[in-house]
Amino acid sequence: MMESQVLVVGSGIAGLVFALKSAELYSVSLVTKRNLEESNTNYSQGGIAAVVSPEDSVENHVRDTLVAGAGLCQEEVVRAICARGPALIRELKEWGVPFALSTKGENHFELGLEGGHSQRRILHVGDITGRAVEKILCERVRNHPNIKIFENHIAIDLITKKKLSGYSEPDLCLGAYVLDATKQKVEKFLSSMTVLATGGAGKVYLYTTNPDVATGDGIAMSYRAGVPVENLEFVQFHPTCLYHPQAKSFLISEAVRGEGGKLLLSNGKTFMEKHHSLKELAPRDIVARAIDYELKKSGEECVYLDISHRGAEFVKKRFPNLAESCQKFGFDMAHSPIPVVPAAHYFCGGVQTELDGQTTIPNLFVIGESACTGLHGANRLASNSLLEGLVMADACAGRISSVISQLPDTKSLSVTDWNPGNARNPDEQVVIEQNWDEIRRFMWNYVGIVRSDKRLERALRRIELLQQEIQDYYWNFIITSDLIELRNIAVVAECVIRSALSRKESRGLHYNLDHPKIENRLGLRETLLSK
Repeated sequence: MMESQVLVVGSGIAGLVFALKSAELYSVSLVTKRNLEESNTNYSQGGIAAVVSPEDSVENHVRDTLVAGAGLCQEEVVRAICARGPALIRELKEWGVPFALSTKGENHFELGLEGGHSQRRILHVGDITGRAVEKILCERVRNHPNIKIFENHIAIDLITKKKLSGYSEPDLCLGAYVLDATKQKVEKFLSSMTVLATGGAGKVYLYTTNPDVATGDGIAMSYRAGVPVENLEFVQFHPTCLYHPQAKSFLISEAVRGEGGKLLLSNGKTFMEKHHSLKELAPRDIVARAIDYELKKSGEECVYLDISHRGAEFVKKRFPNLAESCQKFGFDMAHSPIPVVPAAHYFCGGVQTELDGQTTIPNLFVIGESACTGLHGANRLASNSLLEGLVMADACAGRISSVISQLPDTKSLSVTDWNPGNARNPDEQVVIEQNWDEIRRFMWNYVGIVRSDKRLERALRRIELLQQEIQDYYWNFIITSDLIELRNIAVVAECVIRSALSRKESRGLHYNLDHPKIENRLGLRETLLSK
């Protein structure tokens, strides 16, 4: 048994910042299923959106976010996050994050422009912003005496009062059952406050920019514990992932288009002017649908992104990592166009929470991409994701003392050890691989960039059958990391499908051929699902 005052699951920007801030007063156990550095944050290239320029304003940032969100943002949340961002950016700088500076001097940042933004407000560290942020945060976490790190540990399920006692109200989270993947042993992690910061669920789809760890663990665990999820139909597909059989999950940053990159067909002609007045700088959902439309029309497998007109010196200075990585796959982005396709990138929906991550279970918090605060609405504005994780982590850390001081006595609740029952060693790994592959393929084909009622209904029938197979397998065989992740992507996939079926309109990232218009009705909580 592992016991601490605070349990954090996940090691992206949200989990690490929260762990650092809470460890000033409390003992922290930080669980992460690979090594500490492996997270969506680590692969973020573009940067963090925040108002740090005198030519910009919080009001401008709010307006751009609301426009991108297509009527479903919670405006008070948008204002709070945009307003709190600049101070936290300064804190990251003080911690050592080497944001690029302009020629004006030490206190002037070099700011990038991305789709949907009316001003340059993207702080970056070249084209490896996430990696630079993750590096600094991981160093501080590893050196903090109050933080105990558990790498190669994957959370299985939350331990709740309701599950232990059978009482429905009020529920309480006591921690989580966690698999030590190295020892293949399940341990119980007990805590007064549990914070899930497990990131997104891009691996639900066949093609994604996300790393292998993005299997929606926090969303699935929360849903199984009875916490509502919402807006999961709004899955953002990044328009530009490098198209190459060996270039697994390799994102080509939106900053390339922000610096003048043009999208081209195979004949060298541009096409975005036919789809939106902002052309390549239109919001991501529009750019992704435009590419999908052009590919379906032409029958070709990719379009091309061209930044070579900016000159080799500029390209290699602004995008050194991208240029080098593309070179490894035989593409020279400084001198010629590179092939790109859309790929699943970001979940705007997630576990229903307040700005500080509070869920419907008093001492269970969810922060970062796993959460749905109302910031993104129906579509995320570029580079608002790291901003949200940063602000949520700070707000959540501010709640710790009040949460822990108000907890009822839980000593009477006996938390049992993990009971494998009559489970035996898996005899057919191919079952897990087959189900994993099938889910990701029909999610891509039926629940992707463009949907229809018939496609969604097909997907629902398939996931219902697969859920039964997976549950049977889960209860009959000894648990493994692969099985845990398969179980989680199945839960998230079903929630996405049911949410998409319930929205009879096309809005933001959800486009349904049978319901092409935006309905007048609004409401963030329309697609809330409860188990």
